[in-house]
Amino acid sequence: MHKKNSPKKTKSKKSQQNAIEIINGILENPKDIENVSSLTAKNVIYVSLNYSNPDLKKIMPWCGTSHGPESIVKTFEDVGRFWKVKSFKKEATFTDGKNVAIFGRFTYISTVLSKTVTSPFAVFAKVRNGRCTYMQFMEDTFATGASFRSGGKWIFNSDPKGTEITI
Repeated sequence: MHKKNSPKKTKSKKSQQNAIEIINGILENPKDIENVSSLTAKNVIYVSLNYSNPDLKKIMPWCGTSHGPESIVKTFEDVGRFWKVKSFKKEATFTDGKNVAIFGRFTYISTVLSKTVTSPFAVFAKVRNGRCTYMQFMEDTFATGASFRSGGKWIFNSDPKGTEITI
């Protein structure tokens, strides 16, 4: 009896593109609750910059882990209040059909101090059954947080063989 080789199952280009389109759709209009709700699960998990950092949350109230499409909208609304978005450029996008990674750079100008900062960013998202169920947004938080710095010294001691550094 001759056995036929069974074809390997691969993700179709359509499913891969759909996952990318879903995440791009969120990022292209993240302040519109109807748009975000139409592309996310009701219990979508959104992680902004960290899982939980109470000190950073004092500076950037949207930081941490939140739930629901409203949390994504609120984050981008808050970012728009704290900074003027000068540019937001996606440079590379990857998917395996269910997970999406986007890398890029943005330039923001803080609205209170008018400090300009350019940062790389990364988005990791999960898409299941045609909806985003998880989205994580990362950036150079040291740089973006510094755009709100109005004075004082920061003293660091990181190098085991070095000395303190004051910024």
